[in-house]
Amino acid sequence: MRHETPTDPAPDAPGGGREGWSRPVSAGVVSALVGFTSAFVVVLAGLTSVGADPDQASSGLLAVSVTMGLSCIVLAWSTRMPITAAWSTPGAALLATTGAVDGGWPAAVGAFLVTGALVVLTGLVPQLGALIARIPASVAQAMLAGVLLQLCLGPVTGLAANPAGVVPVVVVWLLALRLAPRWAAPLAFVTAAVVIGVHVVTSGVAVDAAALVPRVELTAPTLTPGAVVGVALPLWLVTMASQNVPGVAVMKGLGYEVPWRRSMLVTGTATVVGAPAGGHAVNLAAISAALAAGPEAGADRARRWVASVTAGVVLVVLGVASAAFGTLVALAPAGVVPAVAGLALLGTLAASLRAALAAPAEQLPAVVVFATAASGVAVAGVSAAFWALLAGLVVRAVLGVRRPRGGDVPDPVDDRPARHAGPQPAEGAVAARVHGGRDA
Repeated sequence: MRHETPTDPAPDAPGGGREGWSRPVSAGVVSALVGFTSAFVVVLAGLTSVGADPDQASSGLLAVSVTMGLSCIVLAWSTRMPITAAWSTPGAALLATTGAVDGGWPAAVGAFLVTGALVVLTGLVPQLGALIARIPASVAQAMLAGVLLQLCLGPVTGLAANPAGVVPVVVVWLLALRLAPRWAAPLAFVTAAVVIGVHVVTSGVAVDAAALVPRVELTAPTLTPGAVVGVALPLWLVTMASQNVPGVAVMKGLGYEVPWRRSMLVTGTATVVGAPAGGHAVNLAAISAALAAGPEAGADRARRWVASVTAGVVLVVLGVASAAFGTLVALAPAGVVPAVAGLALLGTLAASLRAALAAPAEQLPAVVVFATAASGVAVAGVSAAFWALLAGLVVRAVLGVRRPRGGDVPDPVDDRPARHAGPQPAEGAVAARVHGGRDA
């Protein structure tokens, strides 16, 4: 297979660079808008759940948006590949179901710091990468599905609590899912914004202009055993197993070999830097990676890295507007915001359940993991996600279930010079498979 350099005219683009920069730039804008609007309500819900007040939650949204945007720019610029970073949506969902943390918000911030340090160590220490690779996919996906279940009930509970406000959101989401799947979650959010606007006008609620100004709320971190074991470890595991490893696999399917160590160092450092301001976790984009790395970013593969740089710039701009988004969510009538979050995560829940139950021998352990994680019960200050993982591994061991061979697991010591392969036969298939998706 011929390996192209970033300056080579793409063989599938007659005339090389004649198509210009418009397609990668537009793909980057779409990638950022879809990724942000699809899941920012989940991020705010997660931060609030573990103890952040509205100002701290808005600060966390700003921090994670800016750091993931800068990570996109650094990775794409340094590798000349369309590598896209994202916040950990599964991690935010995990936080939303974790509840109050032993030690409060400062302990949650400490857990975010530990998570970033673990990601950095995963890039530096091969054994940690091997540990992640040994977690059965069925267990990891069942844990994620259990975490997501409570959030995905949001549309149902919202319809019961406030049908007038939630029905328009669900109807628009359903129609968009049929006509423009990629934009289903963003359009649901736009509809929710209209519902919130109508609510504000009709109820006479005053909006404080000062609340719309972006601000950074720094918090001195503390470390507690409950936060480290119950938040940091599950957050690291779900981020690695549900974002970073699949992100590398998606990029490989599109013909790009992502430098593992460099990616972990950049995203882990971004997590550490953003943690004191409330940012929970930055990682490689998984499903939405194809929006910047696939054919929609242009036929000239050598220019697709511009899409990731563009996405990074747009994410930084959206992060600056985080206070306005936080204020909008705070003004929402009952049921509307949980409904939007649940609709955005339904596709991820379906994919997780499908992966968890794919192998007959894995089904019983997976169901145990799913039920434990979905219970939301914390024991000894440790979240249900950790106990779900432990329960699944114990049941697998007792039943003698063997780990399947193979899989798209990155070599944890692989950090060869950045490159991208020539067009792959699977590129179109991968793009179609992830078309309209969001990071999970």
